[in-house]
Amino acid sequence: MSDGRLPVRRRWIGWAVGILLSILLLALGWVSVRGIGAVNELQKVADGATQLKTTISAGDLESATPIAARIAANAASAHDLTSDPIWQAFGAIPWLGPNFRAVGEIAEIADNVSTDALTPLLEVAADFDLASLGFSGGAIDLAPFAEIAEPLGVANTALSTAQSEVRQIDADATLPPLAEAIGQMRSAVTEAATVVGSLHGAAVLLPTMLGGEGPRTYVLAMQNNAELRSSGGIIGSIALLRADNGKISLQTQASTRDFPPLDTALPLSDSTIALFDDRPGRYLQNITSIPDFTEAGATIAARWEGRFGGTVDGVIAVDAVVAENLMAATGDLAFGPFTASADNVTDILLSEIYAAVPDPAVQDQIFAKAASVLFSAAMSGADPQAMVGALAKSAAEGRVRIWSAHEDEQELLASSALGGAIPADSDDATYVGVLMNDTTGGKMDYYTRASITTAMGNCSGSPTTHVQVTWTNTAPADAATSLPAYVTGDGVYGVPAGTVRTLIGIYGPEGATPASIDRDGAEEGVQTTLLGDRVVVQHEVSLAPGESTTITINFEGGEAGNRLTEVLHTPLVAAPEITQEPLQCTS
Repeated sequence: MSDGRLPVRRRWIGWAVGILLSILLLALGWVSVRGIGAVNELQKVADGATQLKTTISAGDLESATPIAARIAANAASAHDLTSDPIWQAFGAIPWLGPNFRAVGEIAEIADNVSTDALTPLLEVAADFDLASLGFSGGAIDLAPFAEIAEPLGVANTALSTAQSEVRQIDADATLPPLAEAIGQMRSAVTEAATVVGSLHGAAVLLPTMLGGEGPRTYVLAMQNNAELRSSGGIIGSIALLRADNGKISLQTQASTRDFPPLDTALPLSDSTIALFDDRPGRYLQNITSIPDFTEAGATIAARWEGRFGGTVDGVIAVDAVVAENLMAATGDLAFGPFTASADNVTDILLSEIYAAVPDPAVQDQIFAKAASVLFSAAMSGADPQAMVGALAKSAAEGRVRIWSAHEDEQELLASSALGGAIPADSDDATYVGVLMNDTTGGKMDYYTRASITTAMGNCSGSPTTHVQVTWTNTAPADAATSLPAYVTGDGVYGVPAGTVRTLIGIYGPEGATPASIDRDGAEEGVQTTLLGDRVVVQHEVSLAPGESTTITINFEGGEAGNRLTEVLHTPLVAAPEITQEPLQCTS
């Protein structure tokens, strides 16, 4: 007769299951408590970072130090809460695991950035008075830059590492709110890495580039985004700057009228000729069609030297939106019939001037005057701290590109965002690019808008990088009659007034080839060439007012489909909307 008790073996199993369930419940409770604590600490880091940015922008370094200390403590606490063995074990659980790993990785990155980047940056801020920036009588004291180069280098290395690490977080495997937070962190770290990288490059390069070891001369090329070229816009005006021991002066101003087309084109790369024939080698206005500023800068220098003689030390190219950023520091300025502010200067330079001043020769005079007064205000009357912020913002948006004739300087520039070179794919990211070049022969790109979508993954066993570009003409329906002929092009180049005609070049990851190409769901003839190890696919599209077109390319092979995709693009009047989505495979 049974005594009602389970056999010993079954009791052991029951006890074991009970113990495991208890451990699991305790672990769940432990992880939940630590997870809530970690999220709270990371939210404090985010809040503190916003507060710190505002405080530093206001120049209140005394208040910035305790804020930075709190950020460091919060980040360290979040890292500690997400690095114990139990948390790590939950990171191995299918489906849920990527979320635990992502939170832990974010916490570790935040901890490293606060320790290895924030601290040296605050030391720089404490030792380097942005309120004066060494300005004295229009000259810049170059000595402090050498002192801040080392701590900026430390911060730059830390942020570059953080940028690499945050790119490798698998956001697609996490829940939507966490994926969004990862995206925000990527953007923030990328922005910080770009700005600090530019500042570090400046600290290393400025002492010599600004004439600390002898006078230097630079060609300043000002681009007009209303007529797009790969690096921003057609060269509208051009000048020569002289730098001598920190003092910068405007030596000579010229316009494109001073540079008639060459009978024999300057040497160009095979990829440039394949995309644009020899026009960048013959017309000054078209040099900025060249996708890589390493080539474009040298070509601009050659045109200046060929026209005015002498030897220049480098080229600086900026677009019209840089004026908007700078005027946030200089305040309102008057040139020609206009009084411009940061709020309206882009509209004046890229649109209103053509209606108010029909004569192109007078327009050139006003553009030259605008450049002169802005340069003068920036060098003498602007708040230096605000100027640094304006230049850093412009660099982060890809609106400032610099080439140096000095090999050691050019090597450093080419490896930074300021150099305008097409970067090599790396272990943590691949690059794709979108190049916009106007062939309307007018100034219609004031009205164009773009959106860019990328996706990566594996379709039918093939790693794939998907790039989709939507291009829109937002000009008014009556643009043909309501806009000046100089803006529409008036049909001179075979484009109906009001229509925008654009060469849209899309290049993929290194070694990848296009598996499919379509425009609005249909195939059409395209140009293809190689840009280094990248295939470029170029469409020519014409859009009447209100029309839109979408180009979709799937790249396979090479570096496609395996890593986070970074998008490089022509700087537009209005920054394009850039999104990354899960890859949708079609049969």
